[in-house]
Amino acid sequence: MHAEFTFQLATLYGFLLVLARVSGIVVFVPIPGFSAGPDASRVVLALALTIALLPSWPTLGAENGQPLLGGRLLGWMGTEALFGLTVGLAIAFLLEGLQMAAQILGLQAGYSFASTVDPSTQADTTTLQIMAQLLAGTLFFAFGFDRQVLQVLARSLEVAPASAFSFDGHAIETIVRLGAAIFSTGLQLAMPVLALLVLLDVAFAVLGRLHAQLQILSLSFAIKMLTALAFLAGVLSVYPAAFERSGAITFSVLDRVLNP
Repeated sequence: MHAEFTFQLATLYGFLLVLARVSGIVVFVPIPGFSAGPDASRVVLALALTIALLPSWPTLGAENGQPLLGGRLLGWMGTEALFGLTVGLAIAFLLEGLQMAAQILGLQAGYSFASTVDPSTQADTTTLQIMAQLLAGTLFFAFGFDRQVLQVLARSLEVAPASAFSFDGHAIETIVRLGAAIFSTGLQLAMPVLALLVLLDVAFAVLGRLHAQLQILSLSFAIKMLTALAFLAGVLSVYPAAFERSGAITFSVLDRVLNP
């Protein structure tokens, strides 16, 4: 007696649609060092997550006796990929808040004069930005945001099955607000050190006015770098709480998008 392996066409449709949604999320999720790895690793991760979500695959079959092929299937796959990209982009905004704070501090404290090669992008980046990127990646896993991403992905297939989700003005507006929060979060994190640096500049200006013989310019550069680094080490304990709060806001926004 020979066993026969049957593969329904509806299963293939569900696999392709879920794979498109998962691939969109995998592209933007801030996994440290993931973007610098081989492309095969991202493909394997997307396939593994898609297979793990097998119980949530949608059931799509032929409609009116005609197979679901051509433009309709491609259109649904494009919608699923757009949905995954939107969710992944919203999650990537978490990391960009710390990056913005590092960019502001690096410019004002003088760290932007020295750069190193970013291992993830192979581009010249300031040392402070690389430290912020590694810190954000570590906090991402420390607070369990990776598990919440998987929960959002599984819940999205239940609440908004493949080919049933559509973007409206409210969903787009909430994602845009998350992008705008990058600047406010970065400024809030950088404000204590930035205010101290402004006071140092004022003090150096007054001192240079009183004692014109002093070489204030050569001294102020080193003093600002050391003072910024010391004060940043003191306020660094605030960053995890701010990152956790931003993560809670991000995932609450995703819940509202999935449950309008």
